[in-house]
Amino acid sequence: MNLIANFAVLASRRTIFDLPVCDLGWDDALVFINELASIPVGQTVVCFVNAHNMLTALRDDEYHQIMSHNLVLPDGIGLNIASQVTHGSPFPANLNGTDFVPALLTFMETPRRIGLIGGTRAVVEKAAENFSRHAPWHEFFVISDGFFDKANPEAVTDEVERQKLDILIVGMGTPLQEKWVYQNIRADHARLVLTVGALFDFVSGTVPRAPKTVRMMRLEWAYRLVQEPARLWRRYIIGIPVFLFRVFQYRFSRHARILGQPDEPAAAAHAAGEPKRIEQTKKAG
Repeated sequence: MNLIANFAVLASRRTIFDLPVCDLGWDDALVFINELASIPVGQTVVCFVNAHNMLTALRDDEYHQIMSHNLVLPDGIGLNIASQVTHGSPFPANLNGTDFVPALLTFMETPRRIGLIGGTRAVVEKAAENFSRHAPWHEFFVISDGFFDKANPEAVTDEVERQKLDILIVGMGTPLQEKWVYQNIRADHARLVLTVGALFDFVSGTVPRAPKTVRMMRLEWAYRLVQEPARLWRRYIIGIPVFLFRVFQYRFSRHARILGQPDEPAAAAHAAGEPKRIEQTKKAG
């Protein structure tokens, strides 16, 4: 995240598993990220983190370090539970990418050039078409599907550069999308980058959203589990209990650290898995 953005949001973050997560409300988040798109230097990468992503970050030090450079928005009830347990209150808003990104595009009154990477060719093209209907004052460009050669991405990055984008939306799943953006997308490619997971599937209509009442009850995860049990059962049936265990484990180890009495097993585990600091090599465009 660029220096200006980092200072601006510093007072509106709370740590979950030592990762700073933005705790702005819905309106403030829209205003703030819209302003980031207008900054003429640097680059901000916005990512959306749910319980599954957090568990991935606990296993993947590189992913955790990359996320610490990004503007992280809370997604889902799992993050609310973690915030309640750790900080005494839930996040002000559920800033999940499926709802937030379309709202952001509507909120942005200044026309932007927006590139899309991810999904199958049919899915990303349909997503671009539906985005154009949703916010017709913006221009949307399909840069690539998500099945290009990740080891040789020059054709994709060249197309990103050729399109002179303001915003790049990347939907290739975590942690691949965050790592790929960190390694390949420069500040002069796009001032604002949104990593959005399966957003294109929902926007294209390929995967249906849960009914509004289910979403309001914060049970969209259960709806998705019923729709795709073979793919998602491990994430939810196993992942949710594991996540809750890790939340309470983190809560007590954090409390011990604050009191100056580090929990010895937790401290030893942290020392054993201490990630190497990733040197940020991006330069302001």
